Amino acid sequence: MITTVYLIRHGETDWNMSGRWQGHADVPLNDIGFRQARLVAQRLATQGVQFDAIYSSDLARAYQTAWEIGAAVRVAVQLLPNLREIDVGSWSGLTHAEIKASYPTEIALIEKGQDLPRGGAETTSALRKRVVEAVSALAHHHRGATLGLITHGGCIRMLLAHANNQAGSDFRQFPHIGNTSISVVRIKGEQWHAERVNDMSHLEALQEPGLASAPPDDAERPAL
Repeated sequence: MITTVYLIRHGETDWNMSGRWQGHADVPLNDIGFRQARLVAQRLATQGVQFDAIYSSDLARAYQTAWEIGAAVRVAVQLLPNLREIDVGSWSGLTHAEIKASYPTEIALIEKGQDLPRGGAETTSALRKRVVEAVSALAHHHRGATLGLITHGGCIRMLLAHANNQAGSDFRQFPHIGNTSISVVRIKGEQWHAERVNDMSHLEALQEPGLASAPPDDAERPAL
């Protein structure tokens, strides 16, 4: 039986706008983020997507997005802490430039591909293991179902890397994931297949600058 998993990134926050690494910081959606959340919710409801269950990271920016989706499709939201973004420890709240200035050795090694704990907290390989195990368990528990998972850019990148059998844990290897974008993965046993990646058509159709997030100007900086 195939389990269909919709991977939906949270809406925009003020820290997204200012390029600050969020990690586990509980930053809420801003006004644009709430609008994005309502637009993706409206899209899913209009398209008749029927979720058997919705799970969300327990961070505010994710569950606020999930609440809008759950209300639109009339499915209760369940919180799952293992869907949290990577923990960036002492780097939380800093911009990439500030991290380079304060932690030049660590960030230089990471940019060369070493999988070091970001801000002394979590490595990307640990993030990948955490989210792949969490989603594998959900797919096993909900075999044949359609699930909505509202999570974070780093998590979605790692899950798509797993689906595409991509080795490594350098964020720069993987595509940008925009706010409230939809990616779809189908799981059958141990086999994962990415069917859709970073679909923001519900935002792009409005042709409003700034509504659909573009990749960061600094290609070395993940959109966390």
